Amino acid sequence: MRGQFKLCSMETKIEMSRMYDTLLATPGMNQSVKISLMISRKTALLLNQLIEKGMSESSQSDLSGIMAALPKESFQELELISMELLRKADLTELSEKLKVINQS
Repeated sequence: MRGQFKLCSMETKIEMSRMYDTLLATPGMNQSVKISLMISRKTALLLNQLIEKGMSESSQSDLSGIMAALPKESFQELELISMELLRKADLTELSEKLKVINQS
């Protein structure tokens, strides 16, 4: 019984992976879009931290959902967006100092 559950779970993961692959391959998904945001520095810092946390988890082998279906280029693009958020909010130095404090 227990082995059968694992098999179903694996089949479900494969099906979900195929679904995400299909969604990401639809026409227009690779087109660039311009997004104008007016957010507080606090929100920019928080969004940067969330992206970095997701990126650190993406290095683990047990990804699920859409994260498992994303190509490596998407992760690189997210990293660039994260750095751009900090740069535009003039928070790069603060973010680096916070990282040092967190490592202590």
